[in-house]
Amino acid sequence: MTSSGGGGEVEVKGVFIGAGCNRIVNNVSWGACDLVAFGAQNAVAIFSPKSAQILTTLPGHNASVNCTHWLPSNKFSFRAKQFKSHYLLSGDSDGAIHLWELSLLDQKWRNVLQLPKSHKKGITCIAAHVISETVVIFASASSDGSVCVWEVAFPSTNEGDCTLLLLDTLVVGSKSMVALSLAELPGNVGRMVLAMGGLDNKIHLYCGKRTGECMQFIKACELKGHTDWIRSLDFSLPMGKNGEANNIMLVSSSQDRGIRIWKMALHGSSADINGGCKKEEISLTSYIQGPIFTAGPLTYQVSLESLLIGHEDWVYSVQWQPPSASETEGVPYQSESILSASMDKTMMIWKPEKTSGIWMNVVTVGELSHCALGFYGGHWSPNGDSILAHGYGGSFHLWRNVGTSSDNWKPQKVPSGHFAAVMDISWARSGDYLISVSHDQTTRIFSPWKSVNSLEGGSWHEIARPQVHGHDINCVTIIQGKGNHRFVSGAEEKVARVFEAPLSFLKTLSHATLQNVVATEDHLVDVQILGANMSALGLSQKPIYVHSADKTPDRSGNEGIDTLETIPDAVPVILTEPPIEDQLAWHTLWPESHKLYGHGNELFSLCCDNKGKLVASSCKAQTASVAEIWLWEVGSWKAVGRLQSHSLTITQMEFSNDDSMLLAVSRDRQFSVFKIHGTGSDEIHHELISRQEAHRRIIWSCSWNPHGHEFATGSRDKTVKIWAVTPESSVKQLTTLSQFKSSVTALSWVGLDSKSNGFLAIGMENGLLELWNLSIKRTDNIYSNVVASVAIRLDPFVCHVSSVNRLAWKEPEKSGEECRKLQFASCGTDHCVRVFELANADRYLAQGMKNERTALRRKLKSFQPHTALSQKNGRYQEKQPGGKHPFEELYISLSNMSHNSLPMYSCKPLNMSIPSLMSLNLPSC
Repeated sequence: MTSSGGGGEVEVKGVFIGAGCNRIVNNVSWGACDLVAFGAQNAVAIFSPKSAQILTTLPGHNASVNCTHWLPSNKFSFRAKQFKSHYLLSGDSDGAIHLWELSLLDQKWRNVLQLPKSHKKGITCIAAHVISETVVIFASASSDGSVCVWEVAFPSTNEGDCTLLLLDTLVVGSKSMVALSLAELPGNVGRMVLAMGGLDNKIHLYCGKRTGECMQFIKACELKGHTDWIRSLDFSLPMGKNGEANNIMLVSSSQDRGIRIWKMALHGSSADINGGCKKEEISLTSYIQGPIFTAGPLTYQVSLESLLIGHEDWVYSVQWQPPSASETEGVPYQSESILSASMDKTMMIWKPEKTSGIWMNVVTVGELSHCALGFYGGHWSPNGDSILAHGYGGSFHLWRNVGTSSDNWKPQKVPSGHFAAVMDISWARSGDYLISVSHDQTTRIFSPWKSVNSLEGGSWHEIARPQVHGHDINCVTIIQGKGNHRFVSGAEEKVARVFEAPLSFLKTLSHATLQNVVATEDHLVDVQILGANMSALGLSQKPIYVHSADKTPDRSGNEGIDTLETIPDAVPVILTEPPIEDQLAWHTLWPESHKLYGHGNELFSLCCDNKGKLVASSCKAQTASVAEIWLWEVGSWKAVGRLQSHSLTITQMEFSNDDSMLLAVSRDRQFSVFKIHGTGSDEIHHELISRQEAHRRIIWSCSWNPHGHEFATGSRDKTVKIWAVTPESSVKQLTTLSQFKSSVTALSWVGLDSKSNGFLAIGMENGLLELWNLSIKRTDNIYSNVVASVAIRLDPFVCHVSSVNRLAWKEPEKSGEECRKLQFASCGTDHCVRVFELANADRYLAQGMKNERTALRRKLKSFQPHTALSQKNGRYQEKQPGGKHPFEELYISLSNMSHNSLPMYSCKPLNMSIPSLMSLNLPSC
C-alpha cells in the first residue's frame, strides 16, 4: 500500500509488516478469497499464504481483537466466484464488531460499518452461514452470556450500502458460550439451526425461522457427552452421497481431549405440529439413539456418530474440510474429512475407513521443538490442499500436501513477528537487516531475502531469533563499525547482555543477500562459534563451537547425565531459504559474550556511537543517583564513564553524527547534552554543556541531524522542537513544529544531502506517522532560520494502531551527494514492525527547488524598483525609513537558491544592487 503527500511529490510505500497473532482461540480465519485474517493487538492483519507476506492491517478497533470471520469463509468457497467483494467480521475484547469490505477489483479495503454494541463484554466467537450472494446470517457470542443473531445484506452493485438487522438475542446465563456454528436444516427451507457450546460442557441446539424482520430461535435439545468446556463446533453441509442428502454432521471438540461427531438426520414428518420448535417425549429407544426435536413440519434425530480419541491435550479447534463443487451437477460435495488442532502441538486429519466406516487419524503434523507450546486453532485452505495452525507463541504453521499419488504434507513459509509490544529497533551498519526487541521476551532479525531469479530487492522475512529470554526486553542497539555483527540488549533486569553473531548466521546472511561473505570484510574468518544453546531454565545462551558441533555426546557413562548444558538441543543450521518457525525458535540463537553490570534497576535505553567505540545505557529511575548514564567501552566492556544530569528515567539517548556529543531526554521533561571526547588512553572525558526543561510533559524521543549539531525532541505535550548546539557550546531553540493531535513518542532524522536538507519522521501515540521536510540555513556557523513543512501524512491503513515506540532510518543509499533510496522502520505497541520506502526522495528535493525558483523568477519579473526604492551611492534603499523592504524576502530566498538549498524565509538588511540581483541564474518560466 502506498501513501502520497498532499502535492503528490512524496510517495511512501509499505515494504514489510511483521506481526504475530493474538494468543486466543478463534482469532484466525481463512477466507474463500485465499487470504488469512488474524488479530494483531488492536488491528486486523491480512496475509497471503502464497507470498507469506502480511499485506495490510485494518485500523478501527479500540481493544484487542479476539476473533475474525470471513464472509464467505472457506466453507463456502464453492460460491466465491459469484462475489464481487469479500467481507470480514472482527470482534474485540470490548464487545465491538466491525464489518470490512475487500473489493476484488482494486484490492482496496474499507470499514463498512461498526455493529451496534449489543455485547457488554468481549466477543468470544463469530459463526456465519451464507444464504445467497447478497444475504448472510451470522451469530456472535460474548463472555457476558449473550448470543446475538444478525442478518447482513450486501449491495448488489458497488454503489450500494450494506444493511444490518439484529434478528434475535439469546441470554444463556453466567456460563457463557465460546463456540458457535450455524447451518440450514436439511429439507426444511428457511429454517436455521444454531449450535452453541461453552463452559457448561453441553452442546445447545436452537432452531428458528425468519418471520418478518426477526428470527426467533427456540431451544431444541442439548447434547451431553463432553466432560469439560466445549471449545469448537462446526456443521457440515448436507451429505451428498448414498442418499444421505438430508443429513448434516456436527463435530465438536473439548478440553476433555476428545472429539465427537454428531449426526443430525431427518427422522420423519409431524403433520399435527403447526410450526415452531418442540421437543418430543423421550422414550428409552430415543434416549439410546439420541434426542429428537421437531422444526416446522419435520422431525430430526441427533445421534453420536463417533468419538475420536488421539490428542493428548485440550482440543481447541475442529473443522470440516471445505466442500468442493461437483463437476457434473455443480452441487457442493462435502468431504468426510476433519481437521483438529490441540495444545499437544499437533494437528490431525481424520477420515472414515472405507470398508468399516470407522473414523481414523490419517495425517498428523506438528512441532517438536520445546519452544512450541501448542496450537490454538487449525484451518483448511479453500481448496483443501493446505492446513494452517496458529500457536501459543503468536506463530503460524503451514503445511501443504505436495503429494500426487499419496499424501505428503510439507511445511511452508509463513509471516512471523512479535506477539507483544515491540519496544525498540536498530539497523545493521550495512543495512542488510533490522533487529527488534519486544515484551514477548524475544529478539528478532528481519531481512529481505533476495532471489537469483528476481531483480527486485527481495521479500522480507524473519531470518533469525538471536535471543529468547525470560524477561521482557526493552531496548537494543547494534554495535556499529566495520566487521561488527554484535548487539547489546537490555531487559527488565539490571544486566545488559552482549551478543555476537555465530558462523551459521553469517553464512545464512550471505544466502539472503546473495553476497560471498568470505570475500567481504564483515566476515570473521576466525569465527569458531557455530551457534548457541540455552538450558531449559537458564537465561544465558552459551556457545556451540565449530569443532564440537559434529560430536555426539557420550551418554554411555554416568558423567553429564543430569547436566542440561552438555546436551546441545539446538542444532545451528545454515539456511538457504527463509526459515520456518521450528528453525527460528531454537536453531538461530546467538551466543552471549558479556554481561554488563552496574545499573540498580531495569534497563530502559541503549545506544551506540557511530564508530562502534562506546555504548551508553540507562535504567528506570526515580532518583538522580539512579538516573545516570553508563558508558561502556566496546571490546573490553569496561565502564568508562557515569554521566549524571537527570532525576527520572532517561527515555532515549543518541550520539551526534561525529560522536562528539551525547543527547539524552528524560521523564523529568529535560534534555541534556554531554560533550564526549577521549584522551588517547582508556579514559573518556565527558562534560555537561547544557540541560534545559524543554517541554511541559515527558520527553519521549530525540534525534540528531545527521549533517550538523541540530537535534529534535518530541514530547507528550504533543509538540516537536528543533534545537541547535552553537559553537559556544550553548543550546538555542530554532523552532517549534505546529502542535500535533496526539503525543509524540518517536522521532528519527535523516539527511537528504550534505547541506542540511532532510526528513524528520514523527510517530505518535495514536499510531499515526508523518514525515516533515526540514531545511536549516547556516552562515559561518550562525543559524539564520529553519524551514519546516509537512512532506506527507501516511495513510492510517499503513500506520500503527497503537503507540509508535521507535523510528529508525536506514543508512541512505546515495549517488554522489543525493539520496536515491530511503527506507525507515517503525515499531509499536500493536506488535508490528514496519519498513517503509521513499523511492523518490531525490526527485522530491529537486522538484521543490525548481518550484521555488520558478515562483521567485515570477516575483522578480513583476518587481518595479522605481516604485519602491531610491538609489543612493549605487545602492537601492527604502524610500520610507523604518518600513519593511519590499524585496527582502525575495533576496533571501534567491540567495539561498544560489547555494542549492531549499528556500529560507527571514528578514535581513538588503545589501545587494539590482543588477546583481537580476544576474542570478534562474530557470525560465
